[in-house]
Amino acid sequence: MDPIREAHLSEPGLLVIDVAGFDDDTVLAFQAAIARTWGTSTAERTTRDAGQPGVRLRMYTDLRQVLEEASSPAPSAT
Repeated sequence: MDPIREAHLSEPGLLVIDVAGFDDDTVLAFQAAIARTWGTSTAERTTRDAGQPGVRLRMYTDLRQVLEEASSPAPSAT
């Protein structure tokens, strides 16, 4: 695969994550794991480099947006 392209963001806490993997299922599972924790602009499809194995996916994540689901669970009522 070709090198990942560099990107610059204007604010701290914002990430551009380029993922390279064997197949769609692998990179989409990684994306889903990140999206469960932080605010993430998810991609619906992957891209392929002609003549190269594997797939790529680019997503944008905001580390300042921690999702409720990812925070520690509330104490159970017993």
